[in-house]
Amino acid sequence: MKNTMEYKGYVGSVEFSETDRILFGKVQGIRSLISYEGTTVSELLDDFHGAVDDYLAACEAEGRKPEQAFKGSFNVRFKTPDLHREAAVYAYNHNISLNSLVEESVTEYLFHKNN
Repeated sequence: MKNTMEYKGYVGSVEFSETDRILFGKVQGIRSLISYEGTTVSELLDDFHGAVDDYLAACEAEGRKPEQAFKGSFNVRFKTPDLHREAAVYAYNHNISLNSLVEESVTEYLFHKNN
């Protein structure tokens, strides 16, 4: 089961409130709060699309650039300094950057997880 949906490069969460008996979510990966809801999957999708379109139109009207989620960079925090050091030494000894090591590791992990 997938708990996300995508539209125009934006990823939205999908959640359910048993109390309110609605589906709801918000756009992930940006600071702006873009939320949506619906009582059916079709309503949720329509409201998600409408919310993203409204956000993009508001940005254009205000002359500001819309936030872009998942720009390709993020900070990684290791649980221990030893793991950080070990990864950095491994990368150095294999003549690759620490960024490349993390990217290759995530790629391999996702490949194995999805197959």
